[in-house]
Amino acid sequence: MIKIYGIKTCGSVKNALKFCENNNLAYEFIDFKKEPLDNATVDFFASKVDINLLFNSKGTKYKQLSLKELNLDVTGKLEWLKKDNMLFKRPVITYGNDGKKVLCAYDEERYKKEFL
Repeated sequence: MIKIYGIKTCGSVKNALKFCENNNLAYEFIDFKKEPLDNATVDFFASKVDINLLFNSKGTKYKQLSLKELNLDVTGKLEWLKKDNMLFKRPVITYGNDGKKVLCAYDEERYKKEFL
């Protein structure tokens, strides 16, 4: 089962949902705003995907919080992802028979390779 984590208003999340729908792929959508991720899930994502890819240093929330000034290291970025899921680059997708594979960000070519 494909699980797509993000927010409904995000363009990249919309693209991922549309990709699944257009290709008849079953998925579950988890909205960060309605269901904040627990620390174990954030740690799991970080164990599978480079923290620098997971952590969105170009997004609105990053700028609002003035995080650039903190020069966050890996530990700092992980702590902030646990505090505020809106700092994730979206979407984050788990998939595979055991749900242990993780992709971050929208990449249609990668999706085609992994899901079709």
